Amino acid sequence: MVRNVKLRQMGASVGAPLPEDMVERLHLAPGDEVFVVETAHGILLSPYDADVAEGGAIAAEAQKRYRGALGALAKNP
Repeated sequence: MVRNVKLRQMGASVGAPLPEDMVERLHLAPGDEVFVVETAHGILLSPYDADVAEGGAIAAEAQKRYRGALGALAKNP
């Protein structure tokens, strides 16, 4: 579903209000956390999942730790 929303100033940040019917359908509430991902096609919002967040942190640490090896592998397919 595509909706047009107007961005609003929220302190030092900018926010986009979500339409009420969308909030209800997705079982969202004020204070809920979501992931915000910048993609080639725009911005993706998805429900926060602690397991996904933990997996992302593990992957980031592995990328940092094995940066050289991963770079070498990328050069040699």
